[in-house]
Amino acid sequence: MKIILASNNAHKAREIEHMLPTGMKIETLREVGYNKPIIEDADTFEGNALIKARAIFSEYGRPCMADDSGLEVNCLNGAPGVFSARYSGEGATDEENNKKLLEAIRGKEDLSARFRTVIAYIDKSGAEHLFEGCVEGCLTTSPRGSEGFGYDPLFCPLEFPNLTFAELSLEDKNKISHRSRALHALTAWLSSK
Repeated sequence: MKIILASNNAHKAREIEHMLPTGMKIETLREVGYNKPIIEDADTFEGNALIKARAIFSEYGRPCMADDSGLEVNCLNGAPGVFSARYSGEGATDEENNKKLLEAIRGKEDLSARFRTVIAYIDKSGAEHLFEGCVEGCLTTSPRGSEGFGYDPLFCPLEFPNLTFAELSLEDKNKISHRSRALHALTAWLSSK
């Protein structure tokens, strides 16, 4: 089965493809020829994931999925949250976002945080389904590691408290990541159908 992923993020597509069961393939927006802008203006991860999935489904009428993920930092009242990808402004780089986050947490004692993902899946009939994954951890005060993307160099999951997501192998990260937990929920549901 082919599922359209409402993203052109190569890292995300690679992570998802790696975790899907045999027989399920991901097609990115580029692969299906979709190049219209999708405005993510909801104030929740669920809302943004649904906006993207609905846009793709309305265009192609095929099974599709979209996710919205972000980092929620406790000492920042859950920020950057839904603004994680554009924390430093529209088009911000991972490096710019990480720099802004490090400035925001400077001098804070509580560096606990979580990564959260919500996946919206629309099946061939148009029915909408939501799946969530979360991983708890703490932030570091300087980036470490070269794997992953986004805030991965700053986040140590509770399962590997001395390593950032960017220092973990893809295999180890996929065992515990927020996206993998949401995907496992999705794939378990798909397998039950």
